[in-house]
Amino acid sequence: MFDIKENLKKLPDTPGVYMHKDELGQVIYVGKAVSLRNRVRQYFQASANSNPKVRAMVSHIAEFEYITCATEMEALILENNLIKKYQPKYNVLLRDDKTYPYIKVTTSEEYPRVVKTRIIKKDGDRYFGPYSDAGAVNLIVDLMNNIYSLKRCSMTEFPKGHRPCLNYHIKKCAGVCIGKADREEYLADIDKVIEFLSGREKPLIRHLTELMQEASSDMRFEEAAVYRDYITAAESISEKQRVTMISGRDLDVVLTVKDDKNSFVVLFTVRDGKLSGRETFQVQASDGDDRGEITAEFIKQYYSQWAQVPPEILVETELPENELLEEFLSRDGRKVRIFVPQKGDKRNLLRLAQSDVTEMVKTLADKAQANYEKERALSEEVAWTLREGGFSCGEGPYRIESYDISNTNGVDSVGAMVVFEGTRKVRKDYRRFKIKTVEGPDDYGSLQEMLYRRFKRAKEGDPAFAVLPDAIFMDGGQGQVTAAEKVLAAMKLDIPVAGMAKDDSHRTRAIVFADGREIDLRQHPVLFKYCGTIQEEVHRFAIEYHRNLRNKNSIHSVLDSIQGVGPTRRNALLNHFKTVEAIKKATTAELAEVPGITEAVAENIVKFFGK
Repeated sequence: MFDIKENLKKLPDTPGVYMHKDELGQVIYVGKAVSLRNRVRQYFQASANSNPKVRAMVSHIAEFEYITCATEMEALILENNLIKKYQPKYNVLLRDDKTYPYIKVTTSEEYPRVVKTRIIKKDGDRYFGPYSDAGAVNLIVDLMNNIYSLKRCSMTEFPKGHRPCLNYHIKKCAGVCIGKADREEYLADIDKVIEFLSGREKPLIRHLTELMQEASSDMRFEEAAVYRDYITAAESISEKQRVTMISGRDLDVVLTVKDDKNSFVVLFTVRDGKLSGRETFQVQASDGDDRGEITAEFIKQYYSQWAQVPPEILVETELPENELLEEFLSRDGRKVRIFVPQKGDKRNLLRLAQSDVTEMVKTLADKAQANYEKERALSEEVAWTLREGGFSCGEGPYRIESYDISNTNGVDSVGAMVVFEGTRKVRKDYRRFKIKTVEGPDDYGSLQEMLYRRFKRAKEGDPAFAVLPDAIFMDGGQGQVTAAEKVLAAMKLDIPVAGMAKDDSHRTRAIVFADGREIDLRQHPVLFKYCGTIQEEVHRFAIEYHRNLRNKNSIHSVLDSIQGVGPTRRNALLNHFKTVEAIKKATTAELAEVPGITEAVAENIVKFFGK
């Protein structure tokens, strides 16, 4: 078992992010700390638990994990990423798609601009951030534009006889639109902007300080106050934030750890430039295997299961047969590179991961033992449940499949299948089904179609459906179980089926079998939490697919009605703004930033939604 008291003693006195978990290993709270040792200990002190919400959370904490960071800022950004990933029960969850702001330098344009954005795209531009202080971002964008007289409009081509805007007349723009700006000088100023945003802020701050002192000496105090605010913003934003990499790429970091008895591989995932998680795998290795050999073998076995492998995998030591391994993982024309980074953001990320793993070594063996005991307890509960239902079963951990249907009054009906092996979600085996043969809101018929198609593919030898479950836990009661058993009987498949019934408040209450017998889950807390986790996951997966399909259908009917917007421009808008709702709220200038969207089309979009 995970000994909370003993592990509290091992907490480091460093900044970081901590994750509280329940008995099934589900993350129920994510928090950040200037000192992990002080902050995490507070939860387990009686004086700190006067808040009812905190008391309720602490009563469900079975273990905790932490990731160390170099600064409090890194911890803040990582906390944000992990909350969005895990959606923990006891965190305050933001229900929209907003995130921290970035500063974007539009280097893909002939005369680049400096703008604030919350959306990262792979468009050839430079992104810096994210930053926690949105006010400082606004000040820095203003500062860059004012001090270097940069172009502020989104136009890239100007007709003959174009008249400059007010910014040119008040000397806040170099006059790109009328050919007054020297491009070499302009790009030299852009290089200075990039230099500052890359962390080399001292030259600019020194220059601003001189201007502030000069204005103050001349008794131009309002102007001096403006420079003072610029300096404060520059100092605030210049703090290095390595948790989110500025390139917006996908990559993984793979590190091997060995102690006296065990070997582990720690996998850090970076998606869309954000450090979004960490997983630990216990591996079977002999004393003679070095870390490079273990890492290479893990990469080969782990990534061979995935259809898409990230284009870059960072390791801390050169691997044997590295080129052969890269060739093995490169598929469909996508090159995969495995390497030891020597400098820059990737080197910083590797160091961050190495520092965190150094702290993990203290608790890895304890965690491995705790996970083993957790899996064993769950396997015993599932085996007992299946025997109560009259089924025979082998040894765990058991592979469980669950199914759910989602539709809106029978329209856009879809099915979802999720897979658990013990406590672990096997996301690569999740499947989605668009219901084809059932019309109207017929959940039983839709379930039967989905099950038939799933097991028909298995019988036909489709490798994507080849592995059969040890049991099926239906999201529903006796009716869903009976519908599933009819399909399995017709296909001559002997797979146990149980239902996860809910009460009137939509909370999991019992395991149900086809003959009407029930197991009250209030007497089985481990099984109760496990069933609740499965139900939440399959429901989320089904709803997500249904919502995406419904939005896609509505998108075709809305955006395609706008004059000048065809399939190409529609897709460009959606890639940029992600949702139709965001397009509705965008200004003409923001819409014109999208590749292929002219100012005339942008105005059409604004007018269309304005109606």
